[in-house]
Amino acid sequence: MNPDVAAELKDISATLESIEAVLDPQRLRAEIAQLSEEAGRPDLWDDVEAAQKVTSRLSHAQGELRRIEDLRRRLDDLPVLYELAEEEGGAEGAAATADADAERAKLHEEISALEVRTLLSGEYDPREALVTIRAEAGGVDAADFAEMLLRMYLRWAERHGYATDVYDTSYAEEAGIKSATFQVHAPFAYGTLSVEQGTHRLVRISPFDNQGRRQTSFAGVEVTPVVESTDHVDIDEKDLRVDVYRSSGPGGQGVNTTDSAVRLTHLPTGIVVSCQNERSQLQNKASAMMVLQAKLLERRRQEEQAKMDALKDTGSSWGNQMRSYVLHPYQMVKDLRTEHEVGNPGAVLDGEIDGFIEAAIRWRRQQQAAAS
Repeated sequence: MNPDVAAELKDISATLESIEAVLDPQRLRAEIAQLSEEAGRPDLWDDVEAAQKVTSRLSHAQGELRRIEDLRRRLDDLPVLYELAEEEGGAEGAAATADADAERAKLHEEISALEVRTLLSGEYDPREALVTIRAEAGGVDAADFAEMLLRMYLRWAERHGYATDVYDTSYAEEAGIKSATFQVHAPFAYGTLSVEQGTHRLVRISPFDNQGRRQTSFAGVEVTPVVESTDHVDIDEKDLRVDVYRSSGPGGQGVNTTDSAVRLTHLPTGIVVSCQNERSQLQNKASAMMVLQAKLLERRRQEEQAKMDALKDTGSSWGNQMRSYVLHPYQMVKDLRTEHEVGNPGAVLDGEIDGFIEAAIRWRRQQQAAAS
């Protein structure tokens, strides 16, 4: 085997060993056994929410174990593929070597992507995520851009097989959305998507400008961890203003004929959340309360982080504007923190954002290490 190839295989194997040490296949097997036992209980679905958590955790643990075992098996098989190619010789041997090289490159990419998961060690990183997108400066183009980002994240979740729930969408008058909030149901969704928080910038020829001028518009992305029963986010009813209204769709089209949508205003902080995706006012209020608790939890986390930063005498390492999507005069999407860029905005806006997320998670870890 080529010495360079052998050295690279050794490096890839060392990376996979470090991943196995963190994710611990033996622990995953024990967790799967326990969750499988829970999932087999006849009374499991008496509590639907608890049952969904058990089945979701089981599915995730099984997928995680399969992924690690598959990578290890393929990596162990790779030296054999190279040996067979050498024995083959000639044109067939060259073709077999090319196949082995392609598998080596693919393994390197997949193991690097999995390695990023081991960098998610924050207190709330294992949680599911609540994502809120808001149109900012740029008028109708900003509202259209906010809707493009909503579709981008929902497509990203769909590509990964993650379930999502859109809790509220506020449509703009001409096109696009003023804001939307949705939940990603997947372990580590918060840790993964938290690097997407910030201001996103779009540069393009505006489809809403009859003179065909170039327009710059902005949309904000906020990511918060989903609240769990152990978080103790207490909300006094006296601190809430509850408004009910009729759900509506684009252009004011009626979704139903009752005042089932709910808007909650937390008076001490001014945080406002709303939900209109459920059929009943009670269900919408419960969903809105969950979103409000998550936002209050994130506010508390940010306040604690600000105190820590003040103690360390370091400012925030996060710039507010974090990514540019340029559709004119050239085609490029670039992360302003990591310098990661691609020349295919269409693919990015269709949900292919893993490269940006992975680069940002690595960048964040470097920033944290430098500040400590």
